[in-house]
Amino acid sequence: MIRAHYEIETPYDPAEVAQTMAGEQSSGTFVKIQGETEALRARFGARVTRVEVIEERAAPSLPSAYLERKGVQGPWRRAAVEIEYPEENVGVNLPTLAATVAGNLFDLGELTGLRLTALTLRPDYRDRYLHPALGVACTREALGVVGRPLFGTILKPNIGLSPEEIAELVETLCEVGVDFIKDDEIAGNHPHAPVEARVSAVMKRVRRYRERSGRDVMVAFNITDELDAMRRHADHVQKEGGSCVMASLNWCGLSAMQSLRASTPLAIHGHRNGFGAFARHPALGINIAAYQTLYRLAGIDHLHVHGMAGKFADSTDEVAHAARLSLTALGGTDDRVMPVFSSGQWAGTLQLTFEKTRSADFMFLAGGGILAHPSGPAAGVASLKQAWQSIEAGEPLARAGRPALGEALDFFGGR
Repeated sequence: MIRAHYEIETPYDPAEVAQTMAGEQSSGTFVKIQGETEALRARFGARVTRVEVIEERAAPSLPSAYLERKGVQGPWRRAAVEIEYPEENVGVNLPTLAATVAGNLFDLGELTGLRLTALTLRPDYRDRYLHPALGVACTREALGVVGRPLFGTILKPNIGLSPEEIAELVETLCEVGVDFIKDDEIAGNHPHAPVEARVSAVMKRVRRYRERSGRDVMVAFNITDELDAMRRHADHVQKEGGSCVMASLNWCGLSAMQSLRASTPLAIHGHRNGFGAFARHPALGINIAAYQTLYRLAGIDHLHVHGMAGKFADSTDEVAHAARLSLTALGGTDDRVMPVFSSGQWAGTLQLTFEKTRSADFMFLAGGGILAHPSGPAAGVASLKQAWQSIEAGEPLARAGRPALGEALDFFGGR
């Protein structure tokens, strides 16, 4: 069975509303219909397995014209609900899975709040979907990095540079010691810097650096586009010797990400920009637990989780929870994805990141934290490595003898 976990808000009996939800998303509708036999319902009907009232409220979180037409008044009850859906209703079909556990539920008039909080799948069922091509272990192996986080950055300025200017910046970042470089999410197939021209220019420098140093650097090229274009761009990245592509998950969608995964052996760097639209209101949307389950079934390798004490609205606990979920297997095999900390990150936020996750299996992307370091990007990378040395040794970050870290603490610490 596919078990979906919800928090709902309604002025009606939550148990009755839960039954309506189960019927709406499986074999029936709001009334029993001809042909919906007991045998059919037993085989294909969804089943409510839990209803627990959490609290009552004097006012609704969201409006409902349906309730207004009926003159229904509160109190409004918030409840935890679990519903089991037969796997046979879905088969192996990711968009239909999403439509089943969410879909029209968000539009039901009886509800003044609905949040899909988590999905629980049988390991055997999860393993019928795509897995990461690299995931955590093979991303590390590809870069030869063990025992510490992967340190990377974002290309800045994020838009406006020519392919050759981008390539020059990438070469500089390779030379100063980053493990990973990514495009910004708004870097697209621009007239001034088309994807194929960017890829060719950048990979020429990366190959040259690789041959000279014996060290590889992973570059995540943003290929967000319609599906055929994404597949063409991924093929071009592979042809040029690249190992990673990036896509904006919410704007490409589940099925496009599935098709991209099926067509390329490259790592897929999943950027979740826009996730706040799905999750920021506490009474509406999709929790990161359910969200990451769906996109992990599409076979992504890396997933953005935002950053500790960063520039976005997430609390540190929310960010840490997203990272821990990424590092928890869903299936019977290792299908973990690499959590990516980004947004306002620098050497001083690395310690909190480790304390909250208790793992070194993450990407730590510092844009300004590297590129804006007062002594330059080489010192920016050194500040991250020195911060990690302090963490491993159990020493304060401000310990003397680590000059790049000390400069970072002085420069970024008061911002």
